[in-house]
Amino acid sequence: MWLVTLKCPSAQNNCYTRHLSKILIHLAWCLQECFSTSGVPPSSYMKAINATYISSVFLKYLIENAKTDTFEELYLSLDQSEAVPSNFSQDENIGSLVMRSALSFIGKVDVSPKTYLLHHELLNFMLVAMSTQLLSGPSPEPKDFHPFIDAAMVQETSLVGLVVRKLLFNYISRPRFTSNAASYDTFSEGNQPGVLQRVSSAAASFVLLPFSFFVSSSGEATRNPLVYNSLHVLLILIHYRKCVLETVKDRSDDSASSLPKENSYFSENPYCKALENAKDVDFDRIDIEGNAHSGPLVRLPFASLFDTLGMYLADETAVLLLYSLVHGNSDFLEYVLVRTDLDTLLMPLLETLYNAPKRSSNQIYMVLIILLILSQDSSFNASIHKLILPSVPWYQERLLHQTSLGSLMVIILIRTVKYNLSKLRDVYLHTNCLATLANMAPHVHRLSAYASQRLVSLFDMLSRKYSKLAELKSNKIQIGNGESRGDNLPEDMSTELHIYTDFLRIVLEILNAILTYALPRNPEVVYAIMHRQEVFQPYKNHPRFNELLENIFNVLDFFNSRMDAQRTDGEWSVEKVLQVIIINCRSWRGEGMKMFTQLHFTYEQESHPEEFFIPYVWQLALSRSVISFDPSSINLFPVDQPAEDNYLGEEADKHQNGELNRHPVRIDLSELQ
Repeated sequence: MWLVTLKCPSAQNNCYTRHLSKILIHLAWCLQECFSTSGVPPSSYMKAINATYISSVFLKYLIENAKTDTFEELYLSLDQSEAVPSNFSQDENIGSLVMRSALSFIGKVDVSPKTYLLHHELLNFMLVAMSTQLLSGPSPEPKDFHPFIDAAMVQETSLVGLVVRKLLFNYISRPRFTSNAASYDTFSEGNQPGVLQRVSSAAASFVLLPFSFFVSSSGEATRNPLVYNSLHVLLILIHYRKCVLETVKDRSDDSASSLPKENSYFSENPYCKALENAKDVDFDRIDIEGNAHSGPLVRLPFASLFDTLGMYLADETAVLLLYSLVHGNSDFLEYVLVRTDLDTLLMPLLETLYNAPKRSSNQIYMVLIILLILSQDSSFNASIHKLILPSVPWYQERLLHQTSLGSLMVIILIRTVKYNLSKLRDVYLHTNCLATLANMAPHVHRLSAYASQRLVSLFDMLSRKYSKLAELKSNKIQIGNGESRGDNLPEDMSTELHIYTDFLRIVLEILNAILTYALPRNPEVVYAIMHRQEVFQPYKNHPRFNELLENIFNVLDFFNSRMDAQRTDGEWSVEKVLQVIIINCRSWRGEGMKMFTQLHFTYEQESHPEEFFIPYVWQLALSRSVISFDPSSINLFPVDQPAEDNYLGEEADKHQNGELNRHPVRIDLSELQ
């Protein structure tokens, strides 16, 4: 067999030995043997497992310790003076060869008890091979060199589709690892000692550590590493962006002496395209409408994918997958919106928001963006108010009995805003919550008493914060004019005051939308406004709010007059007041109400979302994988921060435990001006 023999611990990979290239070629041959013939003997899988693991160990070490940006230390070619092995061309790209072989096995060979370990090791190898990204900065640049993931991007369209489909099927079917398959015998061939048995006992213990770890562990991620590695590899592939530099001539200058200009752009990602084009196996719009499509076509069982996501959305990686699907795949988003059991997805998402202090800020961003995307659809906003929840066991503040899913969503979104309102460290979070509530408002139906009270109290809390800022700013200006101490005025105070003005306007828009379009269906909202009507009074003549408050006071005047005209024996009780409101809701015609254009917020990614998603995906992959990477070699995201996650607190504007400053969302508030 043509393969370098590793007899000496001092064996090195250099421009003379090129051991890594030879090992990778051997790995490619072993993999081709495993799926090129029928009835593959067990020895073929054993050889492939050996080759895959050894390749991962050496490749990881060389990548971690690379001294050049182009990874010259890998020497991914053969010396021209060396004899070329059979079935191999001298000019063939070794990175492309091994990635094609690995992806072909992953995409074409089903996971079974015989192939599980090889699939597992190949996914680990994929993570190692693509880890060159960890050594680059968060902003992809043309000079970045990633030989293996770039090789994956140029594979045939049909193979790309197979890989995306198989990785998602692994996640859906969740194949189990049987502990008896972890016998060390799988690493030997026949009666010959395997590679792992040829090394010292200490080295053998290290090599076998990943298997003993996930066999003995009780955690879902470690008991079933193939599932999570499949998901990590998929997310890394679909969020990768290759920055390409092109030279173009400036057409505005026709002179012969004009100099060419260099422009950078991102080449198309075929894996991302495959996910965007994925269709439901039970319904394919292309079959009906005859539409053409670009890119690889992947057919998936949307029902199974929906149910699997619903079961595992407590996991941060599953939330990112759901985001990638609802944002990128219009067919899957449409499928989600027509499901009648929306609580399958929404309940774990809302529970994540409820437990925000225990979650990473990135996970909270993803959940809020998903809710915002869903709230852009009017049918979704109507459906969630028709679905009644018998109970919400994880909500501890009070007993929520027979509450609609829509009311619970309002409660949790307002709770999320209030939780972070005291310090306002993240405008994006508050904006997302309020934008989702604004999208929901015109479609609110029988909002619960508790949700209605929370909505009015949100305005009260925002108004108190606004008043405090306005007073503080006024005092600072007066001090500056009278005592020449105006330099003490914080530079961002005006900006913060402007932000709270926008927030107050959004809440007033939300209340206006409910009262204008859905008042007869929401007596509890009317009751909550009447009960706390004093909180609106200070802003009745405010130039930024008076127009929006006209409708609220119009409603108050109507129902207050009906209350005054109503005779009652004894004191007014909540039940009596609510009964009067319900009766008069039937006669409400909306006279004198001013019709405002409905606010409709849509989600839009930042211009460079890869600066958020690429580091985020790798953070998740490394946190769940048995592969550890030298922190000192990582440039993609900060890793030298304290491990304790300070969720949106005093240090939220800094990198915390790898938390990212970039936000993948932009919402335009200019229409509020």
